[in-house]
Amino acid sequence: MTKLTLLDTVVNLKPIPMEQLTLLEFEYQSIQQLPIGQVGTIVEIYEGESPRYLVEFADLQGREYAMAIVQAHEILA
Repeated sequence: MTKLTLLDTVVNLKPIPMEQLTLLEFEYQSIQQLPIGQVGTIVEIYEGESPRYLVEFADLQGREYAMAIVQAHEILA
């Protein structure tokens, strides 16, 4: 498995439930989950036995619309 680092571009491999999302733009607050295949950037790494990653998801104009803390098995670099 490739070691994930800050600013790596990643894709979510499974839907991310609304309860796990933060900092949503108003227009996205009605969604129930972030669908599979959304592209994001690792902006923080929480080290430990099972590292977790804060991923920022942005639209094509670079505007952030969601953030989520995920585990390595939930994303693909």
